[in-house]
Amino acid sequence: MKQSSIALANNKCKGSQWLFLRTAVAIALLLTFSAGNVSAQPGPPSAELETTLSRLAGMSSMERNSASIDAELAARHNRRGNTYNNLERFDDAITEYNLSIAADPNHADSIRNLANIYYFQERFSDVIPLLARFIRLQTELSTPLVAAQHTLGQLLRDANRYDEAIEVDLRAIELEPHNDSQIYVMGNTYLNAGRTDLAVRVYEKGVEIIPANAFLYRTLGRIYEQEQRLEEALQQYRAAAELDTGSQFYKDLVTNLEARLNP
Repeated sequence: MKQSSIALANNKCKGSQWLFLRTAVAIALLLTFSAGNVSAQPGPPSAELETTLSRLAGMSSMERNSASIDAELAARHNRRGNTYNNLERFDDAITEYNLSIAADPNHADSIRNLANIYYFQERFSDVIPLLARFIRLQTELSTPLVAAQHTLGQLLRDANRYDEAIEVDLRAIELEPHNDSQIYVMGNTYLNAGRTDLAVRVYEKGVEIIPANAFLYRTLGRIYEQEQRLEEALQQYRAAAELDTGSQFYKDLVTNLEARLNP
């Protein structure tokens, strides 16, 4: 989303046209972050993801003793931040949201709103710890959580921080079990970066979460074949062929690889 909605628009739009477009997209993301709960409920996040999020959020510096938290003050600064945000006085809004978080580091609305402003200012290194913090505060599956998880993974991949991105991406797949397009984006990004090991993990998670998607099996099988993991590749091709019995393409993959294994 960053490249398509922000960078592309930035190249094509000038002056007031760009300001209007950026504001419109910002409002759209804010609405996405404010959406209601979604229905499916995945399992708990992995310990590896918790460790990654904790490190990204800088928990040691952000955690506060509960006795020092002033929830009322935090809410007051958040309301002021919202007012300034609506007036497009973004510097003032940033100040208020930071004051809100200082009063209560667990004030999720202020964390989310501050991340939103930073995102559309393209201050992505500042967005990453805020999104990690926001995700850690969520106890129920919701559209804001899904959006934050997906965006965090994308920002980490864009920054070439692949070893941190992978756990975030795997969780994003779990949270959106019908979104196969994100799986291909993730997998191709890791492949293009030379991280075949991480691409394999993405597609293995994909076939686990979307077991009826024949092309995911084919894609995973092709990576296995390129890595000379031929028996595993054959298993994936057979799974694809069994799911799509009318596809000659999948049948040929099975036949050709069987011939290689049994010359």
